[in-house]
Amino acid sequence: MQAVPTMSTSRGSLRLVAAGATVLNIPDTTGYCLPEEYGLKIKYLYENVKGIHKCTLSTHCHNDLGLATANSIAGVQNGARQIECTINGIGERAGNTSLEEVVMILRQHPYLGFTTGINSKLLNPTSQLVSDRMGMPVQPNKAIVGANAFAHSSGIHQDGVIKQRETYEIIDPLEVGVDQSKIVLTARSGRAALAYRAKEIGQNLTKDELDRTYLKFLEWADRKKEIDDTDLEGIIAEARELAAVL
Repeated sequence: MQAVPTMSTSRGSLRLVAAGATVLNIPDTTGYCLPEEYGLKIKYLYENVKGIHKCTLSTHCHNDLGLATANSIAGVQNGARQIECTINGIGERAGNTSLEEVVMILRQHPYLGFTTGINSKLLNPTSQLVSDRMGMPVQPNKAIVGANAFAHSSGIHQDGVIKQRETYEIIDPLEVGVDQSKIVLTARSGRAALAYRAKEIGQNLTKDELDRTYLKFLEWADRKKEIDDTDLEGIIAEARELAAVL
């Protein structure tokens, strides 16, 4: 079933346009709409309210069902030209449309024909600033600005990213103000990731050294969730000491 605005919504919009409104905001206050439904609401108003082209149709979507960003994009695709959104998606209850998500969706889908004019390289530092000032940590797996947004811990993913970043990253981290992707060493990491991180700390391992270090690494990784650079130096040293004894 396709949902369309009621006639009262249309009449209300018509009165606002006639009164000289320059922005007509259409909220999904409870975050209930599906993207198709919300898009149809915007399309209906855009095509049926006399004089609406003199106004800017604006979206205001809440994230109660996790659809705020999708609904906002659907609104833009159907005639809206303004999106009310917030850094980190902060807002009432489950939050509002996330500014950083909207910016990067439109940037990564240029065929939609829209641009925001926002400097995307400031997204990450701005997110951190808002988080610090409000005392509201950003969940690690938050899209675009989460600590894990460009972090890879799976061996298959790590190998792919090392060989060609675009394999598992559709966004260059530099575009959103992140220095580089992170190869996180865990029990799921493979030899490629281990060699990559070793090289980053100045240790170029031969194939035999890598094989021995990897076995020692697995022992450490079974005891510790994540292996940092200090741990890695210790692992390499232990592997070399063992090789010298043998």
